[in-house]
Amino acid sequence: MYTVMDSPVGPLTLVGDEGALSGLYMTDQRHRPADNGFGDRDDDQFADAVTQLNEYFAGDRTEFTVPLRPEGTPFRHTVWQALLEIPYGETITYGELAQRIGRPTAARAVGHANGHNPISIVVPCHRVVGTTGLTGYGGGLDRKRFLLDLETRPR
Repeated sequence: MYTVMDSPVGPLTLVGDEGALSGLYMTDQRHRPADNGFGDRDDDQFADAVTQLNEYFAGDRTEFTVPLRPEGTPFRHTVWQALLEIPYGETITYGELAQRIGRPTAARAVGHANGHNPISIVVPCHRVVGTTGLTGYGGGLDRKRFLLDLETRPR
């Protein structure tokens, strides 16, 4: 099942089943699956996630509580879980993330797993930057910059 919502970063497609979010994709996002694999549209199944995302974009929410069910390898799950532990408004480098998961020489693999995060924004892969500043983002650097600016503006 899926729904589409409007957001300041463009339309967002939310995908999931049984009350859990398995995907949150931006238009033209790298590694976005084909839309015909999302199933039937059901806006009611995603009401809570839409509300939480709207609160986030309004600056009223710093954490998400929607159930998540991303699909991926055990290594990717480890990386995605670590992303959830990066506090709102903070950034870390790929190397720091690799250190946090106990794989200090795996910065490149961490970057690859980060880039394949299927639940963008909610699993905050945008909070990971390169040692020299902003680097790639599946949704595009303009969106990454917007999300980071949103999280650091005075509330």
